Amino acid sequence: GASATQLTTHDGAFGPAPARMNWGAAKPELRGPVVATGRHPNQRNAIGAHSGGYSIYRALAVVSQSLDEAYTPKLGMTTPVARIGPFPRWADPGAIVTIDPYGHAISEGFAPWLERGYDVRPTIAVTKAHIELPECKEALRVGRLVADGAVLSPEGQSFVTKAAIEPVWFLPGVAQRFGVSEQQLREALFKETNSMYPELLTRNDLKLFLPPIGGMTVYIWGDPEKIPDESVELTVRVHDECNGSDVFGSDICTCRPYLTHAIEECIRTAQRGGTGVVVYFRKEGRALGEVTKYLVYNMRKRQEGGDRASEYFNCTREVAGVTDTRFQVLMPDVLHWLGVTKIHRFISMSDMKHDAIVATGIKIVERVEIPPEMVPKDAQVEITAKVFAGYHSGKAYESAKDKAALDTVKGREYSSATAYRQSVTEGGGAAGTAQGVSKRPAMALKRT
Repeated sequence: GASATQLTTHDGAFGPAPARMNWGAAKPELRGPVVATGRHPNQRNAIGAHSGGYSIYRALAVVSQSLDEAYTPKLGMTTPVARIGPFPRWADPGAIVTIDPYGHAISEGFAPWLERGYDVRPTIAVTKAHIELPECKEALRVGRLVADGAVLSPEGQSFVTKAAIEPVWFLPGVAQRFGVSEQQLREALFKETNSMYPELLTRNDLKLFLPPIGGMTVYIWGDPEKIPDESVELTVRVHDECNGSDVFGSDICTCRPYLTHAIEECIRTAQRGGTGVVVYFRKEGRALGEVTKYLVYNMRKRQEGGDRASEYFNCTREVAGVTDTRFQVLMPDVLHWLGVTKIHRFISMSDMKHDAIVATGIKIVERVEIPPEMVPKDAQVEITAKVFAGYHSGKAYESAKDKAALDTVKGREYSSATAYRQSVTEGGGAAGTAQGVSKRPAMALKRT
């Protein structure tokens, strides 16, 4: 028969009695677990669902009868392979507001709730892996890297500890980061998700939100337990997802080259007895999304005057109304989760990332720019625009600080052709040049 579906719940109403949540408490048993499954509707203390956007696929599995909605995961052999925390900042309610610092320690931290039958799910998983990258194999071949068998194998595999993290937002803390009231934040989230989460407005007693966004992955070379020790060298890169470059090698940006350069630096650091960390955030297209990013690419290539550094940020603003929504003010939380207090080598030119980290009390000793020879041809536009805008750069990028470079550095151009045989090489490097040369060999597009 038909069953009734409750559209929302209300605080103060008969029935709801959320599990205790004292965010920032000194111990997990004093704080309480994140309860976000449907098995305990009255005790649930979070808005949203586990796995973020992937909860939609769970719904499909349930409706297609592939999954029993009452199924409870068997988590007995899934505990972390490395010890992370607890650290002092875990007990600071303002230091970590976008992840659950105890999300990987469910059985350790919340045994009393588990024993009473609560369905408490991990939001962090810690495992190990062997990483095999062609760039590392090439680095071995030419001598940039040396195999030691402990961090890097003779075959080019590096050994890592890695952690997958789902976001858990403490709404009062997130609001404080942006200098707005909690109510303003709730109303904006409700409106911009097209009323998807009515409890943002009807359940002010629920302070946790599991947003439908991508999380992050942490890759660690060397011993994770050395990270809090300021006397031990720590190399860090915070990297925001770029599927086109990171996975497929698109040459319009520096993302994969900078990522692989950071991995090499992390390997060398671990071989010296330190620790290397790469945090990979799922913030595709500066968190504007991949569709928006590709629309911006088209505008850049088709605009009058060509794809030039002077219009690099303006094109994004024209398409999206804003140049960046990654909001690095939220980013350092994961570093505090790892126990980071000092970074010896920060593999990034981003002033936004650097400033956000330092503002939370973490010290950065050295900033490392991408070697100029690793910047792809068509990415000269990006690097020139960013350096001129204030990104950290060494002597190798001095010329990019000259305002004249903004109009002279250009990337490939697109013609109006849409037929494959006419247009395909425009995106592949055969037509147009970079590094300030705008001459384009038109005959290259007329092959038959």
